[in-house]
Amino acid sequence: MSISAPAAIRLDDYAVPSFLISAVHLHIDLFETHADIRSVLQISRNPAAVGSATLTLNGYRQPLLCARIDGQPIDSTRYQLDADTLTINDVAEQFELELRTTILPQENTALEGLYKSSGNFCTQCEAQGFRRITWFLDRPDVMSVFTTTISADKTRYPILLSNGNPIDRTQLDDGRHVVTWHDPYPKPSYLFALVAGDLADVQDTFTTSSGREVALHIYVEHHNRDRCAHAMNSLIKAMQWDEQVYALEYDLDIYMIVAVDDFNMGAMENKGLNVFNSKYVLARPDTATDSDFAGIEGVIAHEYFHNWTGNRVTCRDWFQLSLKEGLTVFRDQQFSADMGSPALKRIQDVRVLRTHQFAEDAGPMAHPVRPDSYIEISNFYTVTIYNKGAEVIRMMQSIIGEQGFQAGMRLYFERHDGQAVTTEDFVCAMEDATATDLGQFRRWYTQAGTPIVDARQHYDKTLRELRLTLAQRCCATPGQTEKLPFHIPLRFAFLDRNGTPISLHTNATGIDGDIIHLREQTQTLVFTDIDQEPVLSLGRGFSAPIKLNIDRSDEDFAFLIAHDNDPFNRWDAAQNYSQQLVCQIATQIRSGTQVAMPAQYVQAIRQCLSAHDTDKALLAEALALPSEGYIADQMDVVDVDAIHQARQMIRRTLAWELQDTFQHVMMANQANEAYAFTTNAVARRAIKNLCLSYLMELDEPDIRTLCVAQLENADNMTDQIAALQMLANSNTLERDHALSVFEQRWRDDPLVMDKWFSAQATAHLPDTLAQVQNLLEHPGFDRLNPNRVRALISAFCQGNPLRFNAADGSGYRFAADQIIAIDAANPQLAARLLGAFGRWRRYDEPRQMLMRGALERVQSTATLSKDAYEIVSKTLEARHVGSHRAVAQGSTPV
Repeated sequence: MSISAPAAIRLDDYAVPSFLISAVHLHIDLFETHADIRSVLQISRNPAAVGSATLTLNGYRQPLLCARIDGQPIDSTRYQLDADTLTINDVAEQFELELRTTILPQENTALEGLYKSSGNFCTQCEAQGFRRITWFLDRPDVMSVFTTTISADKTRYPILLSNGNPIDRTQLDDGRHVVTWHDPYPKPSYLFALVAGDLADVQDTFTTSSGREVALHIYVEHHNRDRCAHAMNSLIKAMQWDEQVYALEYDLDIYMIVAVDDFNMGAMENKGLNVFNSKYVLARPDTATDSDFAGIEGVIAHEYFHNWTGNRVTCRDWFQLSLKEGLTVFRDQQFSADMGSPALKRIQDVRVLRTHQFAEDAGPMAHPVRPDSYIEISNFYTVTIYNKGAEVIRMMQSIIGEQGFQAGMRLYFERHDGQAVTTEDFVCAMEDATATDLGQFRRWYTQAGTPIVDARQHYDKTLRELRLTLAQRCCATPGQTEKLPFHIPLRFAFLDRNGTPISLHTNATGIDGDIIHLREQTQTLVFTDIDQEPVLSLGRGFSAPIKLNIDRSDEDFAFLIAHDNDPFNRWDAAQNYSQQLVCQIATQIRSGTQVAMPAQYVQAIRQCLSAHDTDKALLAEALALPSEGYIADQMDVVDVDAIHQARQMIRRTLAWELQDTFQHVMMANQANEAYAFTTNAVARRAIKNLCLSYLMELDEPDIRTLCVAQLENADNMTDQIAALQMLANSNTLERDHALSVFEQRWRDDPLVMDKWFSAQATAHLPDTLAQVQNLLEHPGFDRLNPNRVRALISAFCQGNPLRFNAADGSGYRFAADQIIAIDAANPQLAARLLGAFGRWRRYDEPRQMLMRGALERVQSTATLSKDAYEIVSKTLEARHVGSHRAVAQGSTPV
């Protein structure tokens, strides 16, 4: 290995800061070639720390042009400067420190700190970007009151923004202007933000419950002014919802959102000035899909909700990241459920968790919701921290009830407003507000991995008694070989043959209403006075982020699909039935035996399609087969080709057997009115396009003509891109025509072109990799733009398992080439691409060797970043721990 291993940072080594910064005044002068930074810091010794006369500040390769303490220059013998730290010796108990430096935002391709995007200056300081701007105590438990003065050429940069409220504006004689912002709420440096540019200002207002009027601004490039209405409406709905549900009111006079094209994340909650990836702001029906509209609504809400869960109360250290992110994801999920269909939202959230977070728990980067160590904190902005963290909050709410949860939230804010705290502080607030012992529950924060629960029931007809035995286990994860039992709340019901929950009689402990509290390794519950054996509906609403193992027959699956009154479990039964069938057929394909499609499965799908009272959105979710990546997680040794062939065989068989039904449902859901982002309209488009995707499997000219017509005539991007994806995945003459027409129409719209890139990168055609390589040279592709990279390179490597895992290793070599090239410019982006190799030990030996070679080539890169090094080294060190095939009820070992 050509680079030394970076040192890990550990939670156990946390110590309070030796110094605090009560106030900071930043003076930032922006020029076309550089930015001059002057910071004036009011510093005092932390009374909670062990005494020290040495101050150490964080930075990133900036020169130090001037340093003064209380107005006097610091002698060069009193300080030491290196690439990452500025150390000043012999400082007083309290003093003012003035520092001057200069930085080069125009050359900042890492998109951390202060950089330029499309000619505008902007910042991204979470997690440790502020140190790229100036020397500072860049840690979340140092909270300061910020005043920021920005100067720039007024013609080029008429808009100058920062946190808080504007307090002064000045026009200079040389054509420059100056704006000063003051944020009265102490915050850590990661919440600092600055934007300067020539931007359109879309305005509205919101009146809070106390009667204050808040000015709302969304800043975008001028040609995007007409794409902000949905984002603004989403913001107003979020502000109303947070007052109604949590009694939380916005606290500044102004709330601002800025959309930028070059952004590593989705968005950032900087106090009063949220910086967003354009993808999560800009929307018109002709350019954004239903999924885009929903994503904007959710992300706008998420960042707004951070004002209290993340800003007013923030993290003590980065190990506590889920304190703000898990809690805020839970809140934005609640919001989105209230704005649309709660059942559909729950299914969508669980699909993300099972597809991505369960895989993370089974891979080399598995970590607890509160990690113990990290090398590069940017690598821990993960689905475990966010989505599993949200599930932990949801379980807590289930255990203590909605009223208890609200009381706990109120106590949390009363105790910790204006503080940097820990997940333990949050759990304590829930305990104290409800007199509940959550001691065992805390293991969800400290133990990695996804628990597996085996459920077995035995019915004694003579005794009219049913015994339900539950056993929990959790596989070893990196650094944790032994796991203690979790406290798992499981919502349940027993259904009679009409699908009606039966009344239960039991003396068993560990049951609270419709929740079983599984706390032991094994628990047996006895229910009496039951006249006939019922069907178990367990984990209703996905009450815990676990994998359930329940013996199910095909008849049981069909019954639950038709009769379970829990929408989530109805969907789950359909998914599990399909997954089990794919695995069975894949086994038959590998062994060379005759492949058979059960008639009962086809009939179950027919009944779903024919039911008149079925929620169309839930139907579309139920009929969408599990992804190839998700199915791969159910296998001890992943057989990429067999999975793809089995899944395609099911789709083609259903299309052939149910052609008339698919056509009827599709035509019945054709829209006769203009596009609207409403629950019913979204559901109609979803089921219509799903039916069309099945019919396209028949490869009939009439169906392809119908698909082309939808692409060319649809008034909305949802229908356009659905048709394009289908055609891009077909080896037909219509494919090239469709791609060309779409490109000509949208070539000047980067966000729409991202969809065009992805449609080609995820196609299953044999020459997909060659096409992706050609697209790297397309004028619309930019390797320095994270959205373009995600749309093309990541879509291929992480969204096309069939072609990425080509037997000749070409996909692996391509990925390694791109990761090495991107790492030199943007380490965060490169590190995320390495996730494509996370399952490498789950494949056959030839593929393992090819993937190892690609990983070792990345690891041997002399200039490899800490971000990429941490991922690649942990991936190579990971051991094979077997499949996670018990992901869902009724999974069949393969």
